[in-house]
Amino acid sequence: MSPASRVLACVALVALPLAFAGPAAARAQEPGAPAPRPVPAPKAIDLVLCLDVSNSMDGLIDSAKIRLWDIVNEMARLRPTPDLRVALYSYGSSNYNPAHGWVKKELDLTADLDDVYKALNGLRTKGGTELVARVSKAAITEQPWARDRGALRLVFVCGNEPVDQDKQVTLDEVVDLARGPGVIVNTIYCGRGGTVEACGWAMFAEKCGGKSLTIDQNRALVAEVPKTEFDDQILKLGDDLGKTYLAYGKGGKAGLENQQAQDRAALKATPAPAGGFGGAAGPAAPATAALARAASKAGDLYRNDRWDIIDKMKADKTFDITKVPEAELPEELCKLPPGERAAYVQKKADERAALQKRITDLSAQRQKKLDEERAKAPQNPADRALDEAVRAVVRDQARAAGFEVAPARNEKK
Repeated sequence: MSPASRVLACVALVALPLAFAGPAAARAQEPGAPAPRPVPAPKAIDLVLCLDVSNSMDGLIDSAKIRLWDIVNEMARLRPTPDLRVALYSYGSSNYNPAHGWVKKELDLTADLDDVYKALNGLRTKGGTELVARVSKAAITEQPWARDRGALRLVFVCGNEPVDQDKQVTLDEVVDLARGPGVIVNTIYCGRGGTVEACGWAMFAEKCGGKSLTIDQNRALVAEVPKTEFDDQILKLGDDLGKTYLAYGKGGKAGLENQQAQDRAALKATPAPAGGFGGAAGPAAPATAALARAASKAGDLYRNDRWDIIDKMKADKTFDITKVPEAELPEELCKLPPGERAAYVQKKADERAALQKRITDLSAQRQKKLDEERAKAPQNPADRALDEAVRAVVRDQARAAGFEVAPARNEKK
């Protein structure tokens, strides 16, 4: 390497951490610039979903596949930005071990949202005996709950059978167990409100300090939103965003392949065409899950620092790309001279930031359009979908835990 090349490489490596730190950090380096306001430390939110996978619950599972990213996007509005982890349990399948109460832990608490979506897409209904107390107990006692002061620890149990069917584990036992780690258990009854069964679910949630809601589990299977003029742009930008990821390390290839697989799964998880808000015949259903996933990937809660170089540099300011063995670098970096790699990573990071901003802006415009259309044909609250139920509860419980809810970009502050 020539002396000039070495100088350029050193300049790039010195500038890289500052560039990743963002505009505020750059301004703080200018002479006479005011010191930046301290950024609040992230607060933990642990969210465990417990889904009934008995024969009658296909609608719930499909709703979860379509609506997960809407739930993530709601949490992205919380301030300070939470340190989000999600876990998944399924229960009620006749294929599961009766000795474990027909309960299966699909995934422990993880910040990898692609792993969560992969687990959701692997769920199949067959069954079964649905024991709400058993799955609630497993979620409370098996998970490594965040111990931070002020952490929010939530369980959502969803099902459509009587809540008190378990003859070995009582609901009161679950209530006592939840108090230990400070877990709030919320219930979502998939059926008609005002029934004896719905009241049972509500009483259980109340004893656990949580909320209970009823939903139409099949609502997400119908195209409730029209296609907008923003959809195709968002999907195209989402594709471009995927091309900015630089997989590294021993698990890099697997991480990238999983991300791409979940992109494809979100495109497939599209509700069947229906009449839009008013029920009249409308255009083909939009790619609801894929659009919401693109918005999530443009936000702060979607991160892949385990395998993506750019996310790793954001999470770990001491990370040095020059110390990564060449065998663990992506092919596009291996083709470059070592002195040019840092600059290439910075270029990709800039591309990603620009794409994320564009997706966020277009998603806000799309949501404004959908809100306007929805206002023309108000929905019955009893017909709420899974994401609406979860988002409303999380919003209220997050506020109680000290979070603020930032207005969406299409809302007035």
